Amino acid sequence: MKRGIMVFLSLLAMAALLVPAGAFAADEIKIGAIYPLTGGAAAAGRELRAGAELAEEITNGVMADLPMAIAKNSGVQSLGGAKIKLIFKDHEGNPTIGADLAKKLILDDKVDGILGCYHSSVTKTVSAVCEQYGIPMINGSSTSPALTKRGFKWFWRTTPHDKWFTKDLFELLKGLSEGKVKGVKAVPKGDLINVASACEKTEWGSLVTQMIELFAKEYDYNLKKTLLYADKATDLSSEVRSLKATRADVFLFASYTSDAILMIKTLKAQKANPKVLWGQDAGFETPEFQNTLGDDIVGILTRTVFLPKVVEVKKLAGQVNAMYKAKTGNDFSGASARSFTGLQTWVHVLEDAGSTQPADIQKAANNIIIPGSELVVPWAGIKFSTSGDEIGQNVLGSGLIGQYQKGPDGKMVLEIVYPFDVATADMLYPFPGY
Repeated sequence: MKRGIMVFLSLLAMAALLVPAGAFAADEIKIGAIYPLTGGAAAAGRELRAGAELAEEITNGVMADLPMAIAKNSGVQSLGGAKIKLIFKDHEGNPTIGADLAKKLILDDKVDGILGCYHSSVTKTVSAVCEQYGIPMINGSSTSPALTKRGFKWFWRTTPHDKWFTKDLFELLKGLSEGKVKGVKAVPKGDLINVASACEKTEWGSLVTQMIELFAKEYDYNLKKTLLYADKATDLSSEVRSLKATRADVFLFASYTSDAILMIKTLKAQKANPKVLWGQDAGFETPEFQNTLGDDIVGILTRTVFLPKVVEVKKLAGQVNAMYKAKTGNDFSGASARSFTGLQTWVHVLEDAGSTQPADIQKAANNIIIPGSELVVPWAGIKFSTSGDEIGQNVLGSGLIGQYQKGPDGKMVLEIVYPFDVATADMLYPFPGY
């Protein structure tokens, strides 16, 4: 009897070796989602969470009316219909906490991969942990260019980064002087030549400053001053006085929500009057930014990857945005649209991998091509670089620049002003000031 059991177990073990990876489908696929759910960027964190949750909901259900692959079946079909399970963790904007959470997700929760983390500084430490353990990480919303210059084998980024976004800004300024901006006659370059910036002293803000310095030189603008201020600041009076003293024509900012709100309040209090005021997404696009400041944001520009106006030219974006608005009361923002796209990319990769084995996921990610028709963001698609100096970077992404304007109904809207060929309204120029 005992000998028979041993023979049976041996045969069972041999059979298991012959079964392809992924054939024993899991009931669920666990993805750790690390976002700032408390602290100064909590507003963005709520948007990020809601975007990822909507993608999870669509993947795990069947929504045949949506023209996207993740909506056609329930769960990941190549893994027997296994459902996606997101495990959310709050990094509080702290890189050390983020790294600790990544270790716990990997070692204790046994996640199959990581999604996150919004703050580039946190993504930097979390991705290093993933690299150490050989666990795949897909990043949808961190924009420090340095993140894809490390040659990591387990890190992929879907969003464009700040080098692309900052170049877009200078292309907009160039277009203003060339008469390409909708509704604005050509503005002499001399009227826009002086530029000044103030950015949070974080991984992200520091690198945005470097990009501003790079493109100001390339496009031949005078960068009068660059400021790096402490994140979660409680007083920005001296920084605004320094900006005003430059008499710069263009003010540029990189701030998370609480600092972005404080910056605009301080600019108004000191009656700052630049001709162009531009924010690097993040805090400049959250619902709290809009709701807190009201009409004071009219004329402010923000770079992004999604604006509600996209729904006018992309049916899929309109359908999914309507679902998101029913869920949260808000339109998709750049943050929520990118977290949605990040998890959507995870699902496509898993379908192609047919396995939760890291090596199979790695191979699938390196070969994935997701057409732009599948995405809510107005990109050509998703395809990751596997060579050169930006390993894991999506090479098919692109950015938008929106401007806050009052609609005919008196409600605040973000109109597209760049790229010029998809502009949805005349640009307000110069910035109305305070």
